[in-house]
Amino acid sequence: MPELPEVETIARSLAPKLRGRRITSAEFTCRRVLIGEPDETARSLTGKVIRKITRRGKFLVMELDGGACFVVHLGMTGKLLMNGVQGKHAHAVLTLDRGVLIYDDPRQFGRLQFSRGLPERVAALGPEPLDVPLDRFAELLRGRKSPLKSVLLNQKFLRGIGNIYADEALFRAGVHPLAAGSRLRPDRVKRLHQAIRQVLGEAIKAGGSSISDYVDSDGREGSFQFDHRVYQRTGEPCVTCGTRVKRILVIQRATHFCPKCQKK
Repeated sequence: MPELPEVETIARSLAPKLRGRRITSAEFTCRRVLIGEPDETARSLTGKVIRKITRRGKFLVMELDGGACFVVHLGMTGKLLMNGVQGKHAHAVLTLDRGVLIYDDPRQFGRLQFSRGLPERVAALGPEPLDVPLDRFAELLRGRKSPLKSVLLNQKFLRGIGNIYADEALFRAGVHPLAAGSRLRPDRVKRLHQAIRQVLGEAIKAGGSSISDYVDSDGREGSFQFDHRVYQRTGEPCVTCGTRVKRILVIQRATHFCPKCQKK
């Protein structure tokens, strides 16, 4: 599933192409990916001008005139392609006064929604991890007795972090994925805060991680997958100490870590 760096990359690549463009028509061919009625959503979008493209967690938000929004969550295999090929998995097509934006999603786990203002599920997300100050981050961790891996995946704790960047940040911070946030010493809280910001920033610069389906709006893959230190490297030597990377399940999510470098 595309996480914060991938969605940020898509938002940045779309912004100069969509800002100021008017939607002349919209078509939705799959009820599963659309929250709302297709014809009504198409009518609501037609004629609207796209004022701004932003990211909120893993959601891409098109801010439209009149205070409306069109929100996209890419799910597992969703893609937003500017002037792309309209294949059999193109479940939404927005025709603009200049160009066409296609939503393509083979597995149909993504979700599209038109709303007057931000939908509640998007507005209720936690703080932005790239902006949250250390003292606020430490405050959020207090009382969190769950394993840190599950805490980082909780979108009401911080928005946008998923499996890839939780594993990578915990490794860089030297913190075990099963450690409890409430018991983390201040120096380790600081290291984790820094590691989250560092790994997300580097991934954005690399255009995200292309592991299976992810590409940006021009169909280009990211390259941060070549810099992963533990994610999906089960059995390979740790880049720091040479110990074999281990894989466990945390809340049914595959979790990768170095048992020597990452302590509880």
